[in-house]
Amino acid sequence: MQHFPKLLSSQIAFDIARMILDGFDKHYRLFRQASQAARGHFERMTWKEAQTQARERIAFYDRRVQECVQSLEDEYDEAELTDNVWREVKLHYIGMLTEHRQPELAETFFNSVCCNILHRTYFNNDFIFVWPTISTEYIQPEEGAAYRVYYPARDGLRHALRRVVTNFQFQCEFADLERDIAQVELRLQTLLGQQAPEANHQIQVLSSPFFRNKGAYIVGKLVNGNQSYAFVIPVLHNRRGALVLDTVLTDVGLITMLFSFTRAYFLVDMEVPSAFVKFLRSMLPNKPRSEIYTILGLQKQGKAAFYRDFLHHLAHSSDRFEAAPGIRGLVMVVFALPSFPYVFKVIKDFFPAPKETTRELVKEKYLLVKYHDRVGRMADTLEYSNVAFPRSRFSEVLLQELKQVAPSLIEEDGDQIIVRHLYIERRMTPLNIWLTEAEASGNEAAIEHGVREYGNAIKDLVAANIFPGDMLYKNFGVTRQGRVVFYDYDEIEYITDCNFRRIPQARHEEDEMASEPWYPVAKNDVFPEQFAVFILGNAKVKQYFMKYHADLLTADYWQQRKERILEGQVEDVFPYPQEIRFIHQASSNPAAQAA
Repeated sequence: MQHFPKLLSSQIAFDIARMILDGFDKHYRLFRQASQAARGHFERMTWKEAQTQARERIAFYDRRVQECVQSLEDEYDEAELTDNVWREVKLHYIGMLTEHRQPELAETFFNSVCCNILHRTYFNNDFIFVWPTISTEYIQPEEGAAYRVYYPARDGLRHALRRVVTNFQFQCEFADLERDIAQVELRLQTLLGQQAPEANHQIQVLSSPFFRNKGAYIVGKLVNGNQSYAFVIPVLHNRRGALVLDTVLTDVGLITMLFSFTRAYFLVDMEVPSAFVKFLRSMLPNKPRSEIYTILGLQKQGKAAFYRDFLHHLAHSSDRFEAAPGIRGLVMVVFALPSFPYVFKVIKDFFPAPKETTRELVKEKYLLVKYHDRVGRMADTLEYSNVAFPRSRFSEVLLQELKQVAPSLIEEDGDQIIVRHLYIERRMTPLNIWLTEAEASGNEAAIEHGVREYGNAIKDLVAANIFPGDMLYKNFGVTRQGRVVFYDYDEIEYITDCNFRRIPQARHEEDEMASEPWYPVAKNDVFPEQFAVFILGNAKVKQYFMKYHADLLTADYWQQRKERILEGQVEDVFPYPQEIRFIHQASSNPAAQAA
């Protein structure tokens, strides 16, 4: 039960609340400026600068939190910050958020500041926002509506689509906007089928483009009666630098992949982020709100929303945490709650041979992934400290394993287990299990799909300057959409830091029989032809790997990609299938040709 003072009488409490909110407002102002600058990078095609800015934006939040914490510690003595003061701080803060445009984000910022100052028992006290207090349901922007509305029944679908695109006022010429609009129109008409326009027939489009990598994305819905159809139009530059509408995504599965937890965060200018989240939820009702906040670049809010979802799930379930299925790792203990679609990963205190690493190095690898473009092939990871779990929900076997291999991170506190540091990832089927089950059931198509996706995942990672290191199938997972994703980061390196070599010709038979290589091997030397020894033991797997990805076994493939990266080239990695791009359909589409 919370005990609040009858009268808010502390000037210190008011001043602290004001200081924290000012810190958040500074953060969000800079966040929006970075999102707005993304348009200029897209229009000028300054891709390297865009990548740098996207990485820097990720660090904005923690910097502002630390600035605020430092200011509070400089300004006030610990003796002044009593429990009653902190309770008043929270109440003053709530009052300051009543007309705020980002109240949910400001509450999370408040929590972050408090958790850096208060004792770790913050998860048991009433000083922070365990649950949100300010509704975001009907916040109205001051700068215009969150989405624009167009009326194709009145103006015609093609005219409405033309206005959708031109209203964004990209400062670049289109190669052939009329041709592209005609192809988008044809796809949307196919979506509507024979439906007659109803009174509410409209197109709703979010007011800011979504920028990521080398693309801008127009996000909207086509509404007719009680039917609503989500769509996304990618806008790209062609080889001559002119803009093109590359395709239109209407399949919910493909749109879900675009907004996947395996990709880097979008840069979107949002005055009222909750309005964008609400719109995207109407397009993708099965995607958790936490993931939507995260893909919008608001990863701290995504973490807060995820943790609330987790607490809610714990309160409405009764199963127990147990070891996750799959081969046990040398670096992590991985456990899961069967009814919850995520896994929990704890770094061990020590690592058996042949692993040569440390906890700090592993954390650095995970941090690298956080700041890197994941190109749809690396899972986003939520990092938490001092997480309290109900002890009754742990199996004794799992709890003993955690205490045995990670004793420095596990603490029993009454009826709770405190995990001092862990990572949480979306649960996937390990690829080795996927392939084993496919072979056992005689599902050759699944084997072919898994192997082809595995190679595609590696090639996409190469395009993003990532060498997976340990390429065993157990380190890759298969998502619900059948996409193969890498999730074991303790051995990753930049491609540009690796030296890809061919194995030298043996001098004589004794060389080939020796237990040690007959040639010098430096720390970052990689011999791709050796991959076959570890990943191609199964005949069926080998058959399909050699059909689609034999080039991955050659040093030339890797070295050529490395040279392209060193030359400053930013590769195209499309978040949707190549075959749906307009450029691949124009020759077989008479309507598109006529347009």
